[in-house]
Amino acid sequence: MIFRKNDKESGSKNKNYSHKFVKNLSFLLTKLFYFKMKSGPHVQEKTHHWFSVLCLTGVDYFSTLAYQPGIALMAVGALAPFSSLLLVLVTLFGAVPTYREVAKRSFTGQGSIAMLENLLSGWSGKFCVLGLISFAVTDFFITITLSASDAAAHMVENPYISTYVGHSNLAISIVMVLALGAVFYVGFREAILVAILCTIPFLLLTLIVIIKASLVIMNEPILIYQWISDPIFKVDWFGLFIISALAFPKLALGLSGFETGVSVMPLIKNGKSDLQESHNKTNIPVERIKGTKNLLLFSALIMSAYLITSSIVTSILLKQSQVADGGEASGRALSFLAHKYIGNGYGTVYDFCTIIILGFAGSSALAGLLNIIPRYLPRFGMAPQWASFRRPLVVIITLISTIILVVFNANVNAQAGAYATGVLALILSAAIAVTLSIKKELKVKSSKKLRFKIIYFFLVSIVFTYTLIDNVKIRPDGLVIAFIFFIAILLASAISRWRRAFELRVESHNIIGVESEKLWEEIKNKKVNLVPISFGDKKWFKHKEDKIKEHYKCEAPLAFLTISLRDDRSEFETPLVIKVLRMYNDANNYLIEVSGAVAIPNTVAYISEQIDPIAIYLGLARKNAMEQAIFYVLFGEGEIGILTYKVLVQYWESTEEDDVRPVIFLMSE
Repeated sequence: MIFRKNDKESGSKNKNYSHKFVKNLSFLLTKLFYFKMKSGPHVQEKTHHWFSVLCLTGVDYFSTLAYQPGIALMAVGALAPFSSLLLVLVTLFGAVPTYREVAKRSFTGQGSIAMLENLLSGWSGKFCVLGLISFAVTDFFITITLSASDAAAHMVENPYISTYVGHSNLAISIVMVLALGAVFYVGFREAILVAILCTIPFLLLTLIVIIKASLVIMNEPILIYQWISDPIFKVDWFGLFIISALAFPKLALGLSGFETGVSVMPLIKNGKSDLQESHNKTNIPVERIKGTKNLLLFSALIMSAYLITSSIVTSILLKQSQVADGGEASGRALSFLAHKYIGNGYGTVYDFCTIIILGFAGSSALAGLLNIIPRYLPRFGMAPQWASFRRPLVVIITLISTIILVVFNANVNAQAGAYATGVLALILSAAIAVTLSIKKELKVKSSKKLRFKIIYFFLVSIVFTYTLIDNVKIRPDGLVIAFIFFIAILLASAISRWRRAFELRVESHNIIGVESEKLWEEIKNKKVNLVPISFGDKKWFKHKEDKIKEHYKCEAPLAFLTISLRDDRSEFETPLVIKVLRMYNDANNYLIEVSGAVAIPNTVAYISEQIDPIAIYLGLARKNAMEQAIFYVLFGEGEIGILTYKVLVQYWESTEEDDVRPVIFLMSE
């Protein structure tokens, strides 16, 4: 990484890799589902009415209709409509209210993970975010593989398409994932228009299939009689509820798309005259928030109607054996009904639209992965260099997706549990984030409404906690995948944090006061000797000065440097506040007071590069080297002398400047 001595550039070059990546992919990520945070340069994008943006969420959300009805039927048989109804109730009264609250508090499209990051400070917050990223990564990877697997199932079972593509689901799925990776490797751009062209035809064709299936049922009432004659209906209503509730976690993949719903917020139009100023002087886009709430509710209502009606027709017209692994309707229940009751011609058109929306769902997930990794890990100092570049990351994602396909043998039903685990973990994190946010707001302004919301979203969190635990208990593969990702991210993060620990780790600096600015300019460019200290009074400073002048040839004034660390040392880089004073009525020496730092050695190196001293006098603590190294990585302290030297040497080696370097003296304390 290249650094420069200029203050503005030295602060920004620390982010060189992530900024370059964000710049190259900004169009893609804003036109798809996920948007970079404020750490990158802002790109003004065209905004749209919320109903148009709804199709972006629909690519992820509505595409689950391709396999959800069959999974519901396989999970609970004839009770699929009741379990789907329970899923709808949880969606409308749990997920929707939760993400409507997220939209109010994360209107820049950062989502629930960013909310938790802001609510939980320190290393505990970082580990929490890394854990959620692991589940999000699981969700995205399984979206890619599950979509490819289901698209392959539609190809293989289609009488016309299978002639050209063959009958191997795994081979076709792998080819689709490789093709998707190749497209992103070259460079991929999409727009809302494409999402509309994918979503609306799919919904219309699905509606026709459901209507046709309903007419078949109405013309043959005996089918309804056969359905309700299932032995499971002999239990009472409470029993039906219990059975449906126990089976509910298996259907939870029908909750996907809500995190996407808040991520697309920057694309929703906002009325310029409707901006309100909040207590922290930031503008709240009222119309955008309102549009996002409408988007979340309307998409949930559409999906709810499709879930219930599709579950009814599939549970009446199909048997569990048909949607089970190896069955003729496995992974394609509605497509099977389209072919059977409307014809192969219509069924082929329906398959084609289904394949397109599933493919686009995979591309949205890959775009999410390309954004979520650079969005968080580089800011934490926890990303290797290749994680900030598109092409190496695309190769790694494609390789991992291929491995997942092989592990699950491109089986749609087998991947459903892992998919549901990722979805449920994200929704649970949103519910917890909302609960904590409201609790924090209650401390500022007490009201009955806020107390009610805390209780409500606490109960919602319990519901999703139960659902997640039960889903993991029945199908632990999702947790296993998330755990593998967590360990991999943790190891890569630890290595990266250590390797990047010797960067300057300063975003910028702000000099307080006119007198400080005057003195700051006065000491720059080989005018003083820099002496970092931890504490001292007038007598101690005089003793330090006498000791330096006794043992070293030092005639220039001394600039004593004191550094105050911020409370949260887990942050990787931070802005500094600097104040420069004359040293206790001493006309020769200076005192530089720095606050807000995250690491003392790095801050000493940064100040040195800003003022360009004649020499630097660094003290040696002479303590256990391993202990000092751990303290440095975790808390920004440690053996200041040697570590400052290491930071400066790495900085000098990375620059192309030929300036005369300051002389460094390591002194025993």
